[in-house]
Amino acid sequence: MKNLSAIYNKYRTIFLFVLSLNVFFIVNNTAQAQSINPVLRYTVSMPNPENHYFHVELSCSGWKEETIDFKMPNWMPGYYQIMSYSKMVENFATKSNSENLAVKNINENTWQIKTEKGRPFTLSYDVKADKQFVANSYLDETHAYIIPNSLFVYINGHINIPVSVKISGVKKGFKIATGLDQAAGKENEFTAPDFDILYDCPLLIGDLEELPSFKVNGIEHRFIGYKLGSFDKITFMNNLKKVVESAAAIIGDIPYKQYTFIGIGPGQGGIEHLNNTTISFDGNGLDNPDAMNTMMNFLAHEYFHHYNVKRIRPFELGPFDYDKGSKTNLLWVSEGLSVYYEYLIVKRAGLVSDQTLFNYFEGSINAFENSPGRFYQSLTQASYETWSDGPFGKQGEDANRAISYYEKGPAAGLILDFAIRQATQNKKSLDNVMQFLYWEYYKKLQRGFTDAEFQNACETIAGISLADVFEYVYTTKEINYDKYLSYAGLKMKVQLDSDSKTKKYSFQFLDSVNDTQQKMLQSWLSSK
Repeated sequence: MKNLSAIYNKYRTIFLFVLSLNVFFIVNNTAQAQSINPVLRYTVSMPNPENHYFHVELSCSGWKEETIDFKMPNWMPGYYQIMSYSKMVENFATKSNSENLAVKNINENTWQIKTEKGRPFTLSYDVKADKQFVANSYLDETHAYIIPNSLFVYINGHINIPVSVKISGVKKGFKIATGLDQAAGKENEFTAPDFDILYDCPLLIGDLEELPSFKVNGIEHRFIGYKLGSFDKITFMNNLKKVVESAAAIIGDIPYKQYTFIGIGPGQGGIEHLNNTTISFDGNGLDNPDAMNTMMNFLAHEYFHHYNVKRIRPFELGPFDYDKGSKTNLLWVSEGLSVYYEYLIVKRAGLVSDQTLFNYFEGSINAFENSPGRFYQSLTQASYETWSDGPFGKQGEDANRAISYYEKGPAAGLILDFAIRQATQNKKSLDNVMQFLYWEYYKKLQRGFTDAEFQNACETIAGISLADVFEYVYTTKEINYDKYLSYAGLKMKVQLDSDSKTKKYSFQFLDSVNDTQQKMLQSWLSSK
């Protein structure tokens, strides 16, 4: 029995050793197979820029699927309109080892191809770029502006994989401005950890001028652009630094490694991003103080968006639906309150007077109060319906039945801020709400907030119900300005213009102002 037991144990040991080797090789092979990550590398060239066409090639490897759907986004976050970028795509083709692969159009922005599992292949296509606008790509002999959403297709279901972009044939002396990370040791090549980041970082290429950068809290802020114009650039950058400092003080954190203001040339509009903004910019005329103030307002708005909408965001704005758009009731917060804060930021930066600040609010309120649409559309409705109405409300025959959240939004922010200050004896404000949303939802929960969560955040800071304030958000109820302005010793003066039949709204001081009202006003003006 003893010998038999020894033989048994010997063979049992050999068996277990062989079994463990087999398991090792199976697991190791499986791990190696799983470690083969898909690779996407884009190359953009501009062989004939005078024709306004980009040529794009995409090298793909490491794919296990045989059938792959490529999609072009229909819009870009920050501009809430369907842009149908796929309509600019021509000559879509694909090859594998010099062999043409069949391409099938599933719909207007989806191309399906079939290939062997794991076999590398290359896509190529041209993109027409002849419309100059901040939400469109553009190309001519002097410069190129790339909206990644309009140039780079993604693989359906694989939005979260890394990607690289190489810009080929850049003219000598041309620079590239973008928020993308540069590929290590590679000129004119950039990387993104996923397509959301790629789509968040436009590229500007040309004979660009860069202004002296500045640092806030040790973090570099750059301004670079095309045809910047002639103006006092030292004063401009000093003012811009004050704007960034004022905006960052509201939240108390700077979440990026570097920030770049990218001027794409004369025009209108700007689009916000996580670590950059692209803006239509013409510096000619900025030596006029009013023009400088207007520009600082614009830049304050776009800069503050990196907090309010990119990080402090409605729940629906991420993950994005690049096909249908991401509709939300809360653009009045993302856009309207950003207008509210652009006014306060330039005032707190010391760039404008108290009266100029009042003038800014009067401009928004007059535009809103003289719009017949205020009887038909609420702020939440205007937010949700912007996809069909446009960012400034309906146009044409229907213009009188819609409002702009850019106009009513700052008025809502004003009364909400004053209501919170009044409820807390001026110890809390709308600033505290924005801080709470940033640290709780963006930093801690890493998600956006719902309509109810936004109102709850405001009421938690205030310590009372704010249902009366939110009636002005959810309904078309007319705003009782005097109730809220009186908390800070102000009132609203309303005059009728007999010629235009419009009303003129202006801020006035109450005849008698007590110490509490005076302190609230000064606190609001200075954020101290």
